[in-house]
Amino acid sequence: MGRDIAGIILAGGQSRRMGGGDKSLLALGGDSLLDHVVSRFAPQVGSLALSANGDPARFAGIGLPVLADVVEGFAGPLAGILTGLEWAAASTSCETLATVAGDTPFLPRDLVERLVAAAGARPGSIAVASSGGKRHPTFALWPVEAREALRRFLVDEDIRRVSAFIDRHGFVEVEFSLLKSGEHEIDPFFNINTPDDLAAAERLLQSMQP
Repeated sequence: MGRDIAGIILAGGQSRRMGGGDKSLLALGGDSLLDHVVSRFAPQVGSLALSANGDPARFAGIGLPVLADVVEGFAGPLAGILTGLEWAAASTSCETLATVAGDTPFLPRDLVERLVAAAGARPGSIAVASSGGKRHPTFALWPVEAREALRRFLVDEDIRRVSAFIDRHGFVEVEFSLLKSGEHEIDPFFNINTPDDLAAAERLLQSMQP
């Protein structure tokens, strides 16, 4: 499963609420947030890269190709998705690209499997994850052939909202249940934006330990 699917981790955010820097490299349970994401996501895809601007050397320990945005200026996650689609087209034989955020240490281990199943029912559509009735547009399966339309959307029309492109392209939504760990319920797409979020993630991680 996943050998014919490319994957990219979106780690290009500016992390203002964490004081700047690379929040994906913050420590959680002895590893970095990015380590947790890679551990869960890498087995689900055949080829994997990291979307991040700046000096790639800071991610040397991850052992993944680091891709800078193919469009100039900080254009947000949609630029990272476009970068991933163009990388998949040029460097892999994959026809689809799965995307995840680099600050979500509890992402589902069956994310790609379920997105692929949903996309198969609507060929050419984008399959996007949701939980608790909320869509998570950076957790999606994208047809590589959508890259030209996405480039026009981002560059020519200068629209940067991921959800706006998903709505225009056509999509199928896949609902993921909350995870239960003891007395806790965990949104599998819980992301780290603030120091309080990081502390909450540490508590959740400890509650998941056997």
